Amino acid sequence: GLLRLQTDLGGFAIWRRTNETSPYHSIQATHALVEAKANGYAVPADRLQDALWYLANIEEFYPDYPQLRCGLSLPLSCPSQIQDTLSAYALHVRNLAGDRDAGKANELYRRAGDDLGLDAVAWLWPVLDDAGAHAAIERLFNNRVTETAGAATFATDYGEDAYLILHSDRRTDGIILDALIDEAPGSDLIPKVVAGLLGNQTRGRWNNVQENAFILLALNKYFDTFETVTPDFVARIWLGDLYAAEHVFEGRTTDRDETLVPMAELIEQADGGATDLVVSKDGPGRLYYRLGLRFAPDDLDLDPLDRGFVVQRSYEAIDDPGDVTRDADGTWRIKPGAEVRVRLTMVADSRRTHVALIDPLPAGLEALNPALAVTPPIPSEEFEDGPSPRFTYWWWQWYEHQNLRDDRAEAFASLLWAGTYEYTYVARATTPGTFVVPPTKAEEIYAPETFGRSGSDVVIVESN
Repeated sequence: GLLRLQTDLGGFAIWRRTNETSPYHSIQATHALVEAKANGYAVPADRLQDALWYLANIEEFYPDYPQLRCGLSLPLSCPSQIQDTLSAYALHVRNLAGDRDAGKANELYRRAGDDLGLDAVAWLWPVLDDAGAHAAIERLFNNRVTETAGAATFATDYGEDAYLILHSDRRTDGIILDALIDEAPGSDLIPKVVAGLLGNQTRGRWNNVQENAFILLALNKYFDTFETVTPDFVARIWLGDLYAAEHVFEGRTTDRDETLVPMAELIEQADGGATDLVVSKDGPGRLYYRLGLRFAPDDLDLDPLDRGFVVQRSYEAIDDPGDVTRDADGTWRIKPGAEVRVRLTMVADSRRTHVALIDPLPAGLEALNPALAVTPPIPSEEFEDGPSPRFTYWWWQWYEHQNLRDDRAEAFASLLWAGTYEYTYVARATTPGTFVVPPTKAEEIYAPETFGRSGSDVVIVESN
């Protein structure tokens, strides 16, 4: 079916062979043929050579007037950054086919290096024969990565032209992972990029066929490079003089073994100073491990903390502005029986996966749950001067599920892009008293090292 769309030029058209040849689709179709041949499928040699000839001369087929296609659509022109990205992708595919053109790759990198997208740089990396360029590219990726305790992601921007090459940041992650495995197999970023990609799945897949294709190719290379040996080893952990854990791993499995060391033991081993934590592996196979520390603060008055999220909380009056006031020291005062809107603001500096936003309720407040039949109508947000300057979710909400419990409100999302998000709910002041409210917390559920919290609050529900 694919070869039926190959034109006399050697490239490929969209939908019908008689349509004009598309540079982007031609590169990707050739990529598919190269991968098919490498995996034992029969690919006609003459058709593959015609396709590779087209890629070697790809610059001759970029449009210079509106009626021709640049990549996918019908833009007014073919932007130079898109042309350079297409050229880099073509060089990458030729290199996979054994037709390395280091001279052309070197010239493209020297001319457009700083203006290239990260995916284009990753495609060029294995083709270049300049040792200085190799070091500069590895340094570039280390500088441009967004890294958390458990994952790493990249972002590159083509602006309004991104659609011309079906760009997405997750596809870029897959392309860079593929290049890192080839060119920097010892990089600490590799397992983190893998973790980031696996965490970005929704129902076992990514967002579109482009992401699925490039990510699966990279993950397959990761497996072939690092996971070819069947695990058969013993993992051991020492904490100072304490022999903390041992577990035998035999065969391929997704099972995990967890060991908890009480805080008292940790303090005893440290004895007022530092102590070594040693993880060892005896036998073939790759060991994955996570070290985490869970503790409770000894002070109820906590300051805000940013470890991947910025979180803020405020209480707003609904019926009468005097229902909610705030003292100079930050203490909130709420009239008894008043309905209060709790507004939570969460900022993520890069995309996050499996996010939970949890807001503890003051014991004197009760959330109004619209899912319960006995709950009266929930007051909506109204703005005197038209739409709110904040983003209002009249057609979309960032969270996929919420829980309004007796002691807290929760909102969950499997994927969040970098940005600012708001979550609001309504509560009623039911019990007079002075209450210390723990911070609102946002975290990645499966990587809790990536979190953030607001500060503690004091809420006084006044008596009549």
